[in-house]
Amino acid sequence: MSNTKSGWKKITSMRLFLPIVCLIAVLLVNVITTPGFFKVSINNGVLYGYIVDVINRASELVILAVGMTLVTAASGGQDISVGAVMAVAAAVCCQILSGGEVSVNSLATPIIVAMLAALAASALCGAFNGFLVAKLNIQPMVATLILYTAGRGIAQLITNGQITYIRVKSYKVYGGYIGKCPIPTPIFIAIIVVVITYLVLKKTALGLYIESVGINGTASRLVGLNSTMIKFLTYVICGVLAGVAGIVASSRIYSADANNIGLNLEMDAILAVALGGNALGGGKFSLMGSVIGAYTIQALTTTLYAMNVSADQLPVYKAIVVIIIVTLQSPVFQKFMTSQKMKRANKAVEGGNN
Repeated sequence: MSNTKSGWKKITSMRLFLPIVCLIAVLLVNVITTPGFFKVSINNGVLYGYIVDVINRASELVILAVGMTLVTAASGGQDISVGAVMAVAAAVCCQILSGGEVSVNSLATPIIVAMLAALAASALCGAFNGFLVAKLNIQPMVATLILYTAGRGIAQLITNGQITYIRVKSYKVYGGYIGKCPIPTPIFIAIIVVVITYLVLKKTALGLYIESVGINGTASRLVGLNSTMIKFLTYVICGVLAGVAGIVASSRIYSADANNIGLNLEMDAILAVALGGNALGGGKFSLMGSVIGAYTIQALTTTLYAMNVSADQLPVYKAIVVIIIVTLQSPVFQKFMTSQKMKRANKAVEGGNN
């Protein structure tokens, strides 16, 4: 019996325990509300179903959550400009592919060239944010508010205020399907981003450096770490990943819509980090926790749509559920529950003695 208790305690103390429980809870709600939620079928050679839609639609959010996790861990703040950076990257990519035209059926430039230019633009946005935060010591929320406000305007300038359409099959692949593969391409892109980031963090000392700088930047400098450069690097990485998400989002709709691409996704990315059990004040982080948090948010969104909740009402229901989940994961609530367990255990001991 004691071994069972110690094993259960070991499982519940794992960092990913609560994020996984929250995701499972959201998914299990659909067993009652949407009986066909877990049904997967193949139509016209591609996978269909609510659960496929959750994994597919969460791809951009997963990519953003990875970058947001690194920024949060290193600087103790969040990059609220990632949605706007997505729009900038999409605008650069589509404008180069179209050769300045509003709508094209053939590419003016090779896709790889346009994508590299888009990623360079998003890296520049990340470098701008990183310079303000790391070098000038401006609070991250304030520093990234600049591009949050101006980013979509920059995207509009790039596209001359138009929605640029790329009606070319080779471009739609990145937001659609590769050949006869039944699995959506964005899922593969998200997996590649997560795996590469995970390997870099684990196989190099970067992950340890980020945590060290996030916990105590001054102490990190004293032991020889360039905390300014590490913070700056996380913002550049976050910008590049926002660019990748922007290209995927643009490919889905084969166009650059500066007003809607990445709209409000920055808030979902921050929530994903929080739901993943990461401290928003910086320090130790769990990359996989943020990924699970991203899928939880998308599962919640898809669930509410399946329950015929309108888009206007969606934020209200989402906020209620997120508050509950975050409360369950908060250290204060967990400490309270632990104290209650100890009280019950003490009473049981006292009752046995009597």
